[in-house]
Amino acid sequence: MSSSLDTGVPDRSGLLWIREPAPYFRYPSLSRYTQLVHGTFTRQGGASSPPYDFLNTSYDVGDLPRNVTSNLTIIKNALGANHLIFMNQSHGNGIFVFRPEHIDRKVETPSVDAVITDTPNIAILVKQADCQGVIIFDPEKRVVANVHCGWRGNVKNILANVVTQMKHNFGCKGHNLLATIGPSLGPCCAEFVGHEKIFPTNFEEFMVHENYFNLWAISEWQLVNAGLRQEHIEISSICTRCRTDLFFSYRGEGKTGRFGSVAMLI
Repeated sequence: MSSSLDTGVPDRSGLLWIREPAPYFRYPSLSRYTQLVHGTFTRQGGASSPPYDFLNTSYDVGDLPRNVTSNLTIIKNALGANHLIFMNQSHGNGIFVFRPEHIDRKVETPSVDAVITDTPNIAILVKQADCQGVIIFDPEKRVVANVHCGWRGNVKNILANVVTQMKHNFGCKGHNLLATIGPSLGPCCAEFVGHEKIFPTNFEEFMVHENYFNLWAISEWQLVNAGLRQEHIEISSICTRCRTDLFFSYRGEGKTGRFGSVAMLI
């Protein structure tokens, strides 16, 4: 199912908007489950100055570290997290499985693009500025994954890899999984000149017009092929390049910040 953005509270699509202390929204499909806390934060409500205004979550884009630390604290406190973990995102298909024993020992920030856990009170952050943040949740096994998926992630099929690891490590079943695809580059703006050199041929069916692709539909298709039910996949249908008032967009702005999508078991 899909949702569209309206700046009202709540918006017409049913997305659940939380305004304090920094604006973020929750997905109706996930909000039914009290064992999961999640949110996709906007760029608003943080400490950073232009061009990272305001709630930038990345230390790697040139922002002042103290501002990023302040912004991450805002997000951590908003969700009531004991721990907030994030990744050195590399546009690959690496996956880190966070276990309870990782809490008591220092774990270096993993160079991966997905984290899976069944450990409560561990908030997993994905940093975005056009790439998708995809939350995959199993309410039966109480397992959650948060995935950074750009077009390179689609090419490498990271979403199927994550589902496979959820099945292998936690006994998850595809038909029980719920997934949400957050604000990211929409088919209106996802232009890939020379796509024949970077995309597999089966992506051509997702070309909406010359050189423009529906990456949301590609992710949905890959999740369904991995075993999810289509009705268990919620798409925000918010294009980050079109809505730079609310979200950072690398394509739209160049030098800019990264907004955050977070998921946490409780």
